[in-house]
Amino acid sequence: MTDEAKERRIQVVKLADALSAIEGVPVSEYTKMLSHCWANGDLTGEQMKEALLASHYRLAAQEYSAHETMFSQEQ
Repeated sequence: MTDEAKERRIQVVKLADALSAIEGVPVSEYTKMLSHCWANGDLTGEQMKEALLASHYRLAAQEYSAHETMFSQEQ
């Protein structure tokens, strides 16, 4: 990857982070780490997307499990 391409990716990450901040959406440390790896060319866009989706699926499963446990205890 050229230095110009890396700089362009770094600017894209900064813009995405700024837009998230404006919208009040926090960016997780894991997402920041993946973004840094992508900007440096260590990950492809597809690899980053797969990692983020897997992380979100795990979080959703944990939330679902916690809600199921809480609901079953109430009955």
